[in-house]
Amino acid sequence: MTEIKKQGKYEYIITKRGNMLTDAVIFASENMLRHILSDKAHLQIINVAALKGIVGPAVVMPDIHYGYGFPIGGVAAFSTEEGIISPGGIGYDINCGVRLMRLNINFSDISSRDIEQFLSLMYNKIPSGVGGQGTLKLGRKNIEGVLTEGGCWAVKEGYGLDSDTENTEEGGCLEGADPAEVSQRAKERGLTQLGTLGAGNHFLEIQHVSEIYDEQSSSDYGIRRGQMTVMIHSGSRGLGFQVCEDYLKVMRSASARYGIKLQDRQLACAPLRSPEGNKYFKAMQCAANYAWANRQVMAHRVRLCAKAVFGSSTSVDQVYDVCHNVGKIEKQKGRELLVHRKGATRAFGPGRKEIPERYRRAGQPVIVPGTMGTSSFLMKGTEKAMDMSFGSTAHGAGRMWSRSQALRNLRGGAVKKELDDKGIFLMAKSFKTVAEEAPQAYKDISEVVQVCHGAGLSGKVARLLPVAVMKG
Repeated sequence: MTEIKKQGKYEYIITKRGNMLTDAVIFASENMLRHILSDKAHLQIINVAALKGIVGPAVVMPDIHYGYGFPIGGVAAFSTEEGIISPGGIGYDINCGVRLMRLNINFSDISSRDIEQFLSLMYNKIPSGVGGQGTLKLGRKNIEGVLTEGGCWAVKEGYGLDSDTENTEEGGCLEGADPAEVSQRAKERGLTQLGTLGAGNHFLEIQHVSEIYDEQSSSDYGIRRGQMTVMIHSGSRGLGFQVCEDYLKVMRSASARYGIKLQDRQLACAPLRSPEGNKYFKAMQCAANYAWANRQVMAHRVRLCAKAVFGSSTSVDQVYDVCHNVGKIEKQKGRELLVHRKGATRAFGPGRKEIPERYRRAGQPVIVPGTMGTSSFLMKGTEKAMDMSFGSTAHGAGRMWSRSQALRNLRGGAVKKELDDKGIFLMAKSFKTVAEEAPQAYKDISEVVQVCHGAGLSGKVARLLPVAVMKG
């Protein structure tokens, strides 16, 4: 504790020392800090602060927990000229992200039978589970289109509306992606998984808006109390995993070749401007585009299922789609920086041109999902976040227990009964996953959100309560 100084109610600083090139900042409550120190995730952000070309502080969000290389919840920016790019700073599930959709239906106007039917239909139409394969089989030519055009490819092929990509971070596509830098094995894994949920912490959830904190911003986002919403949490599936795996091997030798001193070999990296760094950047962009196309196809099927259950006049409009695990070149603090966000959400403040015009007054919509059976939150980006965290905030609750610990402590059947008792429908491929992803295995989402709100990283707009959950 003596190495960490309290700088504000929810802000702690580890000042530059040893091999660190900059300070490290932890956003947390006092209660959370104790767990962070016992988890030793703070040691990982100290190592990140020693990476070549880092600009400003290395930052972690209140949902921090131990990860591969970077901690989950880590944010770090690097000079595009002298800095590095690290697969461990982006993660295996590239562009794991969340999409929020709003329905023109009041929760009070529908029956529990309707909810159960809606969930069951989506469960049948959207494949899930470990290695789950979809009904949409891509050919070699189509996979190239997905990797270069992302969500825009899906909309062009009839899976959704132009307004979907307009309300997606980066318009659902990172420009500069090059499929030539993606291995054949990664492409093969992507051929059969587009439009699938996956397993682990991924989910599809039917919710209703239980509380509004910011009337003006919620109106700008088209959200009102009592409204039904659907949230989709998924990523780039096997393709993204393979891209990370492939380039970790490349980076392990590249780090030594470029004389980069690493405090942890899991932080293997290369200069962004090197051939290895450039190739990974383009391949990572391909995986990010695949993830947006994946969520876009699922969103299209959610829309069809809603119309089938509630009637053809039902509208299902996208609020926003944010990504969690990505590296992007952004104009920050008057210069171009490569920002790594691993288990963190972009939270740009009002007026930024990257935000859809309809949302610029409020700031970027930020979606912070809870865990099976707990609240989720719609928040907004802030000017303060641009100064403190490179326009970033928390991405979810953050684990308290490892998956193995959750399995030792819980049984999936008992977790399902708890949800049943709360009136929350659950459909899942595996009770093992249900136990691993139980609410008890995660931090209190309300506390995470309060830290973000209190520190000024993002502002509370609305609270969403689950009524039905689909897990892989």
